[in-house]
Amino acid sequence: MQKSQKPIPQHVSDFLDWLEIEKGLSSKSQENYSRFINKFISWLKDSNLSSLTPDTLTPDHIRQYRLFLSRNTTKPLKKSTQNYYLIALRSFLNYFADRDIISLPSEKIKLARDKEDRQVRFLTLEQLQRLFDAPNANTFQGLRDRAIIETLFSTGMRISELIALNTEQINIKPDSIELELTITGKGGRIRTVYFSTRTLEWLYRYLKERKDVENALFVTYKGKNKEPHRMTPRAIQKAFKKYTIIAGIP
Repeated sequence: MQKSQKPIPQHVSDFLDWLEIEKGLSSKSQENYSRFINKFISWLKDSNLSSLTPDTLTPDHIRQYRLFLSRNTTKPLKKSTQNYYLIALRSFLNYFADRDIISLPSEKIKLARDKEDRQVRFLTLEQLQRLFDAPNANTFQGLRDRAIIETLFSTGMRISELIALNTEQINIKPDSIELELTITGKGGRIRTVYFSTRTLEWLYRYLKERKDVENALFVTYKGKNKEPHRMTPRAIQKAFKKYTIIAGIP
């Protein structure tokens, strides 16, 4: 371990590169981390602490920053929102540790507790069925979206994993009972997911309607010629938002 002569603000660029290369975060996640960590950098500047090096950062500095987040804002931040800034700062300290730079250990940063924000809410079986039934399966888009919802709930995949699927990975026959698939997830981790019989039925119906040769499993058609394109995470998130409204789910 060694001390860094560079002030903390000068490490931000390398930290963001570390998030991309070492942690494999998406560009959107990097943007969020950049915004959260720059809040801390702005606080250092306003507190005349911009010259702090990683090894001179103390628990008292963290305490003052937490007070700033909870009090010194034009609009009070919920504790769950404060935690986003603290989690980003934790990751910043983890970056220093990974680079063998002496700094405050990340475990010294405790997250804010909020029982209401931490409460886990579950869908009832009735609500879940309403969500499944929300897409109009008599249309191609509705059939595709029903297959997406079924796949996500059956396998526990992340949206990023789902949109990366290709048709060649899904070999389904009418009498298929189950499907086991090995996928590469976040950070290059490999894991196995299982498709239920019900999910395979919906995928089979969806793929029967596909008239294109696009390799992506889930596609949308764009442009005047309605060319098939792989769906984006944003498109799936918008679809889910629409169907939760249709299903009347809070």
